Amino acid sequence: MAAFLGIDIGTSGTKTLAMDEEGTILASAMETYPCYVPKPLWSEQDPDDWWQATILSIRAVMAKAKLKPAEVRSIGLSGQMHGSVFLDRNDRVIRRAILWNDQRTSAECAEMEDRVGGRANLIKLVANPALTGFTAPKILWLRNHEPRNFEKTRKVLLPKDEIRRRLTGEYATEVSDASGMLLLDVAQRVWSRKLLSALELDVDLLGKCYESDEATGRLTATAAKQLGLTPECLVVGGAGDCAAGAVGNGIVTRGVLSTSIGTSGVMFVHCDDVAIDPLGRVHTFCHAVHGKWHMMGVNLSAGGSLQWFCNELCQADKAIAKKAKTDVYDQLTQEAQDVPPGSKGLFFLPYLSGERTPHADPDARGCFVGLTLAHTRAHLVRSIMEGVTYSMCDSLEIFDKLGVPIRQIRASGGGSRSPLWRQIQADMFGRRVVTINSEEGPAYGVALLAAVGAGAFKNIEEACGATIRVVQETPPNRAAKTYYQRAFPVYQQLYRSLKDDFKRIAALEG
Repeated sequence: MAAFLGIDIGTSGTKTLAMDEEGTILASAMETYPCYVPKPLWSEQDPDDWWQATILSIRAVMAKAKLKPAEVRSIGLSGQMHGSVFLDRNDRVIRRAILWNDQRTSAECAEMEDRVGGRANLIKLVANPALTGFTAPKILWLRNHEPRNFEKTRKVLLPKDEIRRRLTGEYATEVSDASGMLLLDVAQRVWSRKLLSALELDVDLLGKCYESDEATGRLTATAAKQLGLTPECLVVGGAGDCAAGAVGNGIVTRGVLSTSIGTSGVMFVHCDDVAIDPLGRVHTFCHAVHGKWHMMGVNLSAGGSLQWFCNELCQADKAIAKKAKTDVYDQLTQEAQDVPPGSKGLFFLPYLSGERTPHADPDARGCFVGLTLAHTRAHLVRSIMEGVTYSMCDSLEIFDKLGVPIRQIRASGGGSRSPLWRQIQADMFGRRVVTINSEEGPAYGVALLAAVGAGAFKNIEEACGATIRVVQETPPNRAAKTYYQRAFPVYQQLYRSLKDDFKRIAALEG
């Protein structure tokens, strides 16, 4: 039997799964690790934690699936996008990696725009504006604030590509994840030497760039021994977690949109040709589909908003649920099920980590607006779910105005497992929302890419067509749809009303 591994280096943990040639998942395993917040709105992790989680999760999957080392023909890698791993000349990690949700680089974003003559010119070069979460501003931040560490730096890798280096010894990436570094000429799918020159950065800092289904190397003897695999095992390009998740949902043809609610929220639509928002509100990146692109809106605290609420305000409920071996989120959403659409006039702005789409504002703050004595915890929970979905509607509205065709919406991520959250999405979007037979997301997407890279399928379109199918549909409720159409402009106005106050609050914090 031939098997393929998909590994997703996520923010909360690393997930590995094994898949056979039919696309059937044989086993999966997850290993978690901490995230460090040394200052407000900073976010860091230790790459050694990712590597140990990779080893443990691969070994766990091999044992669960009872796979022999030689049966694993290839590995696909996915991971949290935009993170920065700084390596010295001896491949030692210089400092903890700075993550996608870190907001420290506002000044460096402005510096990037100044060096190329403004925001519009930057978008022309790399299809996207400078945002605090992207990798390039992090490199400039290191140069500006930790010059000694910058002087030591010889390579800058994305999270999944640091794992690739430890697997294969190669410095490599692929076009979907590289797009989020803000250093790739997205239209041409190559590093932008013009931008690198303007930033006074050497292209040798970066890895070789591949297409997502291309082989980037084989396991070294050392890595193969650590993992219980063979040095014949290929490692393919893989994809950033957003593109990988889209592949895992079959978003590989024109007209299909994915809505994903995990820690962050992502609205992702496939494009056969390069399509760029001149205002830079949504991203245009290379897709994991060979020679194709995608547009994407990202909200930084989607499922993360409900997780924050649960962790900080529902500790007793968590303890009870753990003892009863139930899911505390099921309890909270069940409470929210009885609350009518609109949560009795309560709005939640899900800007707990600043925001990306459409505001690109690291100073934005989360807040409840409209609280009264009539509101209960159930109203708070539903308003969080609604606020996250409103934020995703911002992206959908932009896609519609840009003329991007959307004939089907597929829901994924933790939010898709909640019938209430699926219904809220259908009602707000005013369209049917479907789910598919796989809920494994990015790890499954890169396992499919690994299968393509090893020759099991002709291309990723064929792989998805053979393995992915729609299993459930959620139609919109007419009355709820009408309510949300009236309420959405109110939600949008709240940010505009509070924008200046957010900046004053940020100034107070120092």
